[in-house]
Amino acid sequence: MKIWKKLAGAAVALAIGAAAQAETIRIALAETPSDELAAFFVALDRAKANGLDYEWTAFSDEELAIQAVLSGQMDIGFGTPYAAMQRSKAPLRIVFQLSKLKFFPVTTKKYEKLEDLNGEPILLHSRGGGTDSIANVIEDRLGITFGERSYVPGSSNRVAALLGGRADATIIDLSNKNKLMRSEAGANFNVLEMFDVEASDEALFANLNWIQENEEAVQIFVNALVSVYQDMHEDPTIIRRETNPDGPIGQLPEEILAELDGFYTDAVEAGLYDPNGGGRKAAMADMEWYSAAGQLEGDPSTLNIEDFWYLKPLDAAMMQ
Repeated sequence: MKIWKKLAGAAVALAIGAAAQAETIRIALAETPSDELAAFFVALDRAKANGLDYEWTAFSDEELAIQAVLSGQMDIGFGTPYAAMQRSKAPLRIVFQLSKLKFFPVTTKKYEKLEDLNGEPILLHSRGGGTDSIANVIEDRLGITFGERSYVPGSSNRVAALLGGRADATIIDLSNKNKLMRSEAGANFNVLEMFDVEASDEALFANLNWIQENEEAVQIFVNALVSVYQDMHEDPTIIRRETNPDGPIGQLPEEILAELDGFYTDAVEAGLYDPNGGGRKAAMADMEWYSAAGQLEGDPSTLNIEDFWYLKPLDAAMMQ
């Protein structure tokens, strides 16, 4: 049975996790359900139809989701916990790339290029998260240093900060960038030119010991994700059509649901999702990106991707 929750505090999440049944996969989301998670919930529905029992908890940011998996209170988490993988004794492994780092620097008209942000404050999603790593790599590649970094989870909330005059520069996702620039207020903002990124923004990870002890359930889950991602690349409208009207995505405001076809069409065209779940290509891109971002130590060419990814479930799914 699904248990739909929206929780911000780690303490409450730990209590819920402790009460979970052993045969139920406990999933730690890094944000509350939104249009960006619609494909993931379609995959959960497909997995449930094949016997997967699960519950999910929405944490207020990625760090809480990572800590919940590290502590054993949650089984599978959202995030890119590369720094935690290196410093923790827990053998965390990624099994699927959920999305790539397709984010966009958006500013008021006072800035025209990334170099103009040297010394300027910037609004990001979370400390140590994807937008933080993007900011680190921008600094490294362009030889600039941002001013004060502030953190507001959720691209839509950072757009609100721009619109409300509480920020002049941020990094937001594809969906909110398109919504902002297509709106009446779009003429007041610039989307700064950004280099292409293939590394993971969100990935599905778990403790390796837990993965190996629950191989059948993990395989069902990964099979469902691969099937949805491949079907979505053939026809992005399948996400809207398969969204459960009684589920967490189906309960979102109608204006958001009406945009699902457009969002997933744009996302597929922009390369936000890898139809093959990332695999070795994503792992290699992650080694380079997160090393440059300061979240992995060591020369990326010497890092072993199997210390960070467990590829067996994805390899099996791709052979079906």
